[in-house]
Amino acid sequence: MSVEQLVSAMTPDIYDKLKTAVELGKWADGTPLSAEQKEHSLQAVIAYQALNLKQTDHMTVAAGGELNVKSKQALKTQFSDNPVSGDDDIARFKP
Repeated sequence: MSVEQLVSAMTPDIYDKLKTAVELGKWADGTPLSAEQKEHSLQAVIAYQALNLKQTDHMTVAAGGELNVKSKQALKTQFSDNPVSGDDDIARFKP
């Protein structure tokens, strides 16, 4: 079975469970991941992200397996106190 076949057979639920297991270092039942399980699960998560998700966040895997890296200026603009018009998805409060 190729990587593409494996990833295409993964459901979003399986992806979420693998991602959580890699992040926490243990399965949902509390059993720790072995080093081999962690490595393989991480590879499956990255492959799924590259083939199925359209992520544009900084330091995420984009379509085609490319790593999204934003410039320092782009991150400053994204998280500035004066968001660009139309960028009102985060509530901002002034003291």
